[in-house]
Amino acid sequence: MSTPSPNRIAGAPISWGVCEVPGWGHQLTPERVLKEMREVGLAATEFGPDGFLPAAPDAMAKVLADHDLHAVGGFTPLLLHVPGHDPLPEAEQLLKGYAASDAEVLVLSAVTGQEGYDSRPALDAEGWRLLLSNLDRLTALAAERGVRAVLHPHVGTMIENGDEVRRVLEDSAISLCLDTGHLLIGGTDPAELTRQAPERIAHTHMKDVDAALAAKVQSGRLTYTDAVRAGMYRPLGAGDVDVEAIVGHLAARGYDGWYVLEQDTILTEEPKGKGPVDDVWASAEHLRSVLRATAA
Repeated sequence: MSTPSPNRIAGAPISWGVCEVPGWGHQLTPERVLKEMREVGLAATEFGPDGFLPAAPDAMAKVLADHDLHAVGGFTPLLLHVPGHDPLPEAEQLLKGYAASDAEVLVLSAVTGQEGYDSRPALDAEGWRLLLSNLDRLTALAAERGVRAVLHPHVGTMIENGDEVRRVLEDSAISLCLDTGHLLIGGTDPAELTRQAPERIAHTHMKDVDAALAAKVQSGRLTYTDAVRAGMYRPLGAGDVDVEAIVGHLAARGYDGWYVLEQDTILTEEPKGKGPVDDVWASAEHLRSVLRATAA
Protein backbone atom coordinates (compact mmCIF):
# COMPACT_ATOMS: atom_id res chain seq x y z
CA MET A 1 0.00 0.00 0.00
CA SER A 2 1.32 3.44 -0.88
CA THR A 3 1.07 6.41 1.46
CA PRO A 4 -1.66 8.79 0.18
CA SER A 5 -0.31 12.35 0.07
CA PRO A 6 -2.23 15.36 1.40
CA ASN A 7 -0.11 17.40 -1.03
CA ARG A 8 -2.13 15.89 -3.87
CA ILE A 9 -5.35 17.68 -2.89
CA ALA A 10 -6.50 20.17 -5.53
CA GLY A 11 -9.47 22.43 -6.11
CA ALA A 12 -11.92 23.04 -8.95
CA PRO A 13 -13.51 26.42 -9.72
CA ILE A 14 -17.01 24.92 -9.82
CA SER A 15 -16.79 24.48 -6.04
CA TRP A 16 -17.01 28.27 -6.06
CA GLY A 17 -19.89 28.24 -8.59
CA VAL A 18 -17.71 28.90 -11.66
CA CYS A 19 -19.13 26.79 -14.49
CA GLU A 20 -19.18 26.59 -18.31
CA VAL A 21 -22.99 26.15 -18.51
CA PRO A 22 -24.75 29.35 -19.70
CA GLY A 23 -26.95 30.84 -16.99
CA TRP A 24 -25.50 28.58 -14.28
CA GLY A 25 -25.35 31.38 -11.72
CA HIS A 26 -23.26 34.23 -10.37
CA GLN A 27 -19.59 33.83 -11.33
CA LEU A 28 -16.90 34.76 -8.81
CA THR A 29 -13.66 36.33 -10.01
CA PRO A 30 -10.57 34.19 -10.60
CA GLU A 31 -8.67 36.35 -8.14
CA ARG A 32 -11.04 35.51 -5.30
CA VAL A 33 -11.27 31.82 -6.16
CA LEU A 34 -7.52 31.25 -6.51
CA LYS A 35 -6.77 33.24 -3.35
CA GLU A 36 -9.26 31.17 -1.35
CA MET A 37 -7.83 27.93 -2.75
CA ARG A 38 -4.47 28.83 -1.25
CA GLU A 39 -6.09 29.87 2.04
CA VAL A 40 -7.59 26.37 2.25
CA GLY A 41 -4.13 24.92 1.66
CA LEU A 42 -4.82 23.35 -1.72
CA ALA A 43 -1.78 22.57 -3.84
CA ALA A 44 -3.29 22.90 -7.31
CA THR A 45 -6.34 23.75 -9.37
CA GLU A 46 -8.11 22.50 -12.45
CA PHE A 47 -8.31 25.12 -15.19
CA GLY A 48 -12.03 25.88 -14.99
CA PRO A 49 -14.17 26.97 -17.96
CA ASP A 50 -12.92 29.03 -20.90
CA GLY A 51 -12.07 32.53 -19.73
CA PHE A 52 -11.50 31.67 -16.09
CA LEU A 53 -7.73 31.56 -16.62
CA PRO A 54 -5.87 33.37 -19.43
CA ALA A 55 -5.90 31.49 -22.72
CA ALA A 56 -2.25 32.28 -23.52
CA PRO A 57 -0.15 29.49 -21.96
CA ASP A 58 2.55 31.78 -20.54
CA ALA A 59 -0.03 34.14 -19.04
CA MET A 60 -1.90 31.20 -17.49
CA ALA A 61 1.30 29.84 -16.00
CA LYS A 62 2.09 33.25 -14.48
CA VAL A 63 -1.35 33.61 -12.85
CA LEU A 64 -1.01 30.17 -11.28
CA ALA A 65 2.54 30.86 -10.11
CA ASP A 66 1.43 34.18 -8.59
CA HIS A 67 -1.04 32.21 -6.43
CA ASP A 68 1.46 29.41 -5.68
CA LEU A 69 -0.76 26.84 -7.36
CA HIS A 70 0.10 24.02 -9.72
CA ALA A 71 -2.07 23.14 -12.72
CA VAL A 72 -3.80 19.77 -12.66
CA GLY A 73 -5.47 19.95 -16.06
CA GLY A 74 -9.03 20.65 -16.94
CA PHE A 75 -12.57 19.44 -17.45
CA THR A 76 -12.96 19.27 -21.23
CA PRO A 77 -16.45 18.71 -22.69
CA LEU A 78 -16.11 17.25 -26.19
CA LEU A 79 -18.56 15.92 -28.75
CA LEU A 80 -17.39 12.36 -29.33
CA HIS A 81 -20.29 10.49 -30.94
CA VAL A 82 -21.34 12.55 -33.97
CA PRO A 83 -20.26 11.41 -37.47
CA GLY A 84 -18.28 14.04 -39.34
CA HIS A 85 -17.13 15.78 -36.16
CA ASP A 86 -13.48 15.19 -35.21
CA PRO A 87 -12.70 16.17 -31.59
CA LEU A 88 -8.92 15.83 -31.99
CA PRO A 89 -8.11 19.32 -33.36
CA GLU A 90 -9.87 20.95 -30.39
CA ALA A 91 -8.05 18.68 -27.94
CA GLU A 92 -4.73 19.30 -29.68
CA GLN A 93 -5.18 23.05 -29.27
CA LEU A 94 -6.00 22.66 -25.59
CA LEU A 95 -2.97 20.46 -24.97
CA LYS A 96 -0.64 23.29 -26.06
CA GLY A 97 -1.51 25.01 -22.79
CA TYR A 98 -0.71 21.90 -20.79
CA ALA A 99 2.98 22.00 -21.67
CA ALA A 100 3.41 25.60 -20.51
CA SER A 101 1.74 24.95 -17.15
CA ASP A 102 2.99 21.37 -16.56
CA ALA A 103 -0.59 20.11 -16.36
CA GLU A 104 -1.02 16.36 -16.16
CA VAL A 105 -4.62 15.28 -16.76
CA LEU A 106 -7.05 15.86 -19.63
CA VAL A 107 -10.48 15.28 -18.09
CA LEU A 108 -12.83 14.38 -20.94
CA SER A 109 -16.61 14.47 -20.85
CA ALA A 110 -18.72 13.02 -23.69
CA VAL A 111 -21.23 15.83 -24.07
CA THR A 112 -24.54 15.50 -25.88
CA GLY A 113 -24.32 18.61 -28.06
CA GLN A 114 -27.13 20.22 -26.05
CA GLU A 115 -26.72 22.95 -23.43
CA GLY A 116 -26.63 21.92 -19.79
CA TYR A 117 -26.97 18.51 -18.14
CA ASP A 118 -30.71 18.07 -17.68
CA SER A 119 -31.45 15.75 -20.64
CA ARG A 120 -29.62 13.56 -23.16
CA PRO A 121 -30.26 11.47 -26.27
CA ALA A 122 -29.65 7.72 -26.57
CA LEU A 123 -26.57 6.34 -28.30
CA ASP A 124 -27.08 3.98 -31.25
CA ALA A 125 -24.54 1.35 -32.36
CA GLU A 126 -22.70 3.74 -34.69
CA GLY A 127 -22.60 6.41 -32.00
CA TRP A 128 -21.05 3.94 -29.56
CA ARG A 129 -18.46 2.81 -32.12
CA LEU A 130 -17.45 6.38 -32.85
CA LEU A 131 -17.38 7.44 -29.18
CA LEU A 132 -15.18 4.52 -28.13
CA SER A 133 -12.87 5.04 -31.10
CA ASN A 134 -12.51 8.75 -30.26
CA LEU A 135 -11.72 7.94 -26.63
CA ASP A 136 -8.82 5.75 -27.75
CA ARG A 137 -7.63 8.37 -30.25
CA LEU A 138 -7.69 11.07 -27.57
CA THR A 139 -5.89 8.80 -25.11
CA ALA A 140 -3.08 8.30 -27.63
CA LEU A 141 -2.93 12.00 -28.55
CA ALA A 142 -2.61 13.04 -24.90
CA ALA A 143 0.01 10.37 -24.18
CA GLU A 144 2.17 11.68 -27.05
CA ARG A 145 2.32 14.97 -25.13
CA GLY A 146 2.97 13.44 -21.71
CA VAL A 147 -0.63 13.93 -20.52
CA ARG A 148 -3.03 11.33 -19.12
CA ALA A 149 -6.50 11.37 -20.68
CA VAL A 150 -9.36 10.25 -18.43
CA LEU A 151 -13.08 9.93 -19.05
CA HIS A 152 -15.39 11.67 -16.61
CA PRO A 153 -18.80 9.90 -16.33
CA HIS A 154 -21.21 12.79 -15.84
CA VAL A 155 -24.96 13.21 -15.41
CA GLY A 156 -26.55 14.48 -18.62
CA THR A 157 -23.72 13.28 -20.91
CA MET A 158 -23.42 10.24 -23.14
CA ILE A 159 -21.65 8.29 -20.36
CA GLU A 160 -23.76 8.50 -17.22
CA ASN A 161 -25.03 5.17 -15.87
CA GLY A 162 -23.39 1.96 -14.72
CA ASP A 163 -23.86 0.02 -17.96
CA GLU A 164 -22.29 2.85 -19.94
CA VAL A 165 -19.31 3.06 -17.58
CA ARG A 166 -18.79 -0.70 -17.85
CA ARG A 167 -18.88 -0.56 -21.62
CA VAL A 168 -16.18 2.12 -21.66
CA LEU A 169 -14.01 0.02 -19.33
CA GLU A 170 -14.49 -3.10 -21.45
CA ASP A 171 -14.23 -1.61 -24.94
CA SER A 172 -11.70 1.23 -24.68
CA ALA A 173 -8.28 1.80 -23.17
CA ILE A 174 -9.01 5.14 -21.52
CA SER A 175 -8.61 5.58 -17.77
CA LEU A 176 -11.40 6.97 -15.59
CA CYS A 177 -11.89 10.12 -13.62
CA LEU A 178 -13.65 8.76 -10.54
CA ASP A 179 -16.23 11.45 -9.88
CA THR A 180 -17.79 10.14 -6.69
CA GLY A 181 -20.89 12.31 -7.04
CA HIS A 182 -21.78 11.87 -10.70
CA LEU A 183 -21.23 8.12 -10.45
CA LEU A 184 -23.59 7.81 -7.48
CA ILE A 185 -26.24 9.99 -9.13
CA GLY A 186 -25.91 7.92 -12.31
CA GLY A 187 -26.54 4.72 -10.38
CA THR A 188 -22.98 3.45 -9.84
CA ASP A 189 -21.61 2.88 -6.33
CA PRO A 190 -18.26 4.74 -6.51
CA ALA A 191 -16.74 2.73 -3.65
CA GLU A 192 -17.63 -0.57 -5.35
CA LEU A 193 -16.30 0.62 -8.70
CA THR A 194 -13.06 1.62 -6.98
CA ARG A 195 -12.82 -1.82 -5.39
CA GLN A 196 -13.46 -3.59 -8.70
CA ALA A 197 -11.29 -1.51 -11.04
CA PRO A 198 -8.76 0.60 -9.14
CA GLU A 199 -6.18 0.11 -11.89
CA ARG A 200 -8.38 2.09 -14.34
CA ILE A 201 -8.70 5.13 -12.06
CA ALA A 202 -6.12 7.83 -12.77
CA HIS A 203 -7.87 10.92 -11.38
CA THR A 204 -10.56 11.67 -8.81
CA HIS A 205 -13.21 14.33 -8.31
CA MET A 206 -14.20 14.07 -4.67
CA LYS A 207 -17.81 14.97 -3.92
CA ASP A 208 -20.30 13.94 -1.27
CA VAL A 209 -23.97 13.62 -2.13
CA ASP A 210 -27.37 13.77 -0.46
CA ALA A 211 -28.68 10.42 -1.71
CA ALA A 212 -32.32 11.45 -1.25
CA LEU A 213 -31.90 14.33 -3.69
CA ALA A 214 -29.86 12.12 -6.03
CA ALA A 215 -32.76 9.64 -6.10
CA LYS A 216 -35.08 12.42 -7.27
CA VAL A 217 -32.72 13.15 -10.18
CA GLN A 218 -32.61 9.43 -11.04
CA SER A 219 -36.41 9.21 -11.06
CA GLY A 220 -36.90 12.43 -13.02
CA ARG A 221 -38.62 14.26 -10.17
CA LEU A 222 -35.83 16.88 -10.16
CA THR A 223 -33.54 18.08 -12.91
CA TYR A 224 -29.84 17.91 -12.23
CA THR A 225 -29.57 21.70 -12.08
CA ASP A 226 -32.46 22.04 -9.63
CA ALA A 227 -30.93 19.37 -7.40
CA VAL A 228 -27.59 21.20 -7.34
CA ARG A 229 -29.44 24.37 -6.45
CA ALA A 230 -31.21 22.48 -3.64
CA GLY A 231 -27.88 21.39 -2.10
CA MET A 232 -27.46 17.86 -3.51
CA TYR A 233 -23.69 18.15 -3.14
CA ARG A 234 -22.46 18.15 0.43
CA PRO A 235 -19.02 18.70 1.98
CA LEU A 236 -17.06 15.46 2.23
CA GLY A 237 -18.23 13.49 5.26
CA ALA A 238 -21.66 15.14 5.32
CA GLY A 239 -23.36 12.99 2.68
CA ASP A 240 -23.80 9.39 1.59
CA VAL A 241 -20.57 8.66 -0.33
CA ASP A 242 -18.18 6.23 1.39
CA VAL A 243 -15.08 8.42 1.17
CA GLU A 244 -13.06 6.23 3.53
CA ALA A 245 -13.60 3.08 1.44
CA ILE A 246 -12.74 4.88 -1.79
CA VAL A 247 -9.46 6.27 -0.44
CA GLY A 248 -8.62 2.89 1.08
CA HIS A 249 -9.16 1.01 -2.21
CA LEU A 250 -7.10 3.56 -4.13
CA ALA A 251 -4.27 3.50 -1.61
CA ALA A 252 -4.16 -0.30 -1.69
CA ARG A 253 -3.60 -0.10 -5.43
CA GLY A 254 -0.85 2.55 -5.08
CA TYR A 255 -2.87 5.48 -6.45
CA ASP A 256 -0.67 8.57 -6.77
CA GLY A 257 -3.01 10.87 -8.68
CA TRP A 258 -4.84 14.00 -7.61
CA TYR A 259 -7.79 14.22 -5.25
CA VAL A 260 -9.74 17.18 -6.63
CA LEU A 261 -12.35 18.74 -4.35
CA GLU A 262 -15.13 19.38 -6.84
CA GLN A 263 -18.51 20.16 -5.37
CA ASP A 264 -20.88 21.68 -7.93
CA THR A 265 -22.31 24.91 -6.54
CA ILE A 266 -24.75 27.50 -7.88
CA LEU A 267 -24.59 31.06 -6.55
CA THR A 268 -27.33 33.65 -7.02
CA GLU A 269 -25.17 36.63 -6.00
CA GLU A 270 -21.82 37.63 -4.53
CA PRO A 271 -21.62 35.91 -1.11
CA LYS A 272 -22.12 38.28 1.79
CA GLY A 273 -20.14 36.08 4.21
CA LYS A 274 -17.35 33.64 3.51
CA GLY A 275 -19.40 31.83 0.89
CA PRO A 276 -18.43 28.54 -0.80
CA VAL A 277 -14.98 28.45 0.75
CA ASP A 278 -16.52 27.22 4.03
CA ASP A 279 -17.68 23.99 2.38
CA VAL A 280 -14.32 23.56 0.65
CA TRP A 281 -12.59 23.97 4.04
CA ALA A 282 -14.81 21.27 5.52
CA SER A 283 -14.14 18.91 2.59
CA ALA A 284 -10.39 19.50 2.70
CA GLU A 285 -10.19 18.85 6.43
CA HIS A 286 -12.24 15.66 6.13
CA LEU A 287 -10.15 14.35 3.26
CA ARG A 288 -6.92 15.14 5.07
CA SER A 289 -8.13 13.21 8.09
CA VAL A 290 -9.06 10.22 5.89
CA LEU A 291 -5.68 10.30 4.16
CA ARG A 292 -3.89 10.40 7.52
CA ALA A 293 -5.96 7.50 8.85
CA THR A 294 -5.33 5.47 5.69
CA ALA A 295 -1.59 6.09 5.91
CA ALA A 296 -1.58 4.98 9.56
